[in-house]
Amino acid sequence: MLQPPHSSLQVAAVPAQREPVRDRDQDAPWHTEAVCRRDEAGLFFAPSKEPTAARLSREEAAKRVCARCPVMVECREHALLQPEPYGVWGGLTAAERRVVLARRRRRELELKQAARTSDRIAAAG
Repeated sequence: MLQPPHSSLQVAAVPAQREPVRDRDQDAPWHTEAVCRRDEAGLFFAPSKEPTAARLSREEAAKRVCARCPVMVECREHALLQPEPYGVWGGLTAAERRVVLARRRRRELELKQAARTSDRIAAAG
């Protein structure tokens, strides 16, 4: 997914020259294969005071671009690890990414609690 102009990774500024994924240099950054490099950044980032219906329509169009992208998973993980607060990245809106992150945090807590319980049982046993 493209980044806004203030971001350090200027994918949109790079000319869109695509090679098939299988022939791509393995040392090249994932975003060199991003389908969104050829699309307008406005599709992925909301203009100010965008009406809800227009936002939903724009986000769905952006998600359709993401759905055909060979690096959608890498893009999504990038957005989750940053975390990117705006735009559609890897087929997820900012709100959807917040849900994913909350679920990951909850799952990590559950795993830690289960490990502690297991350690106590082993120590007592």
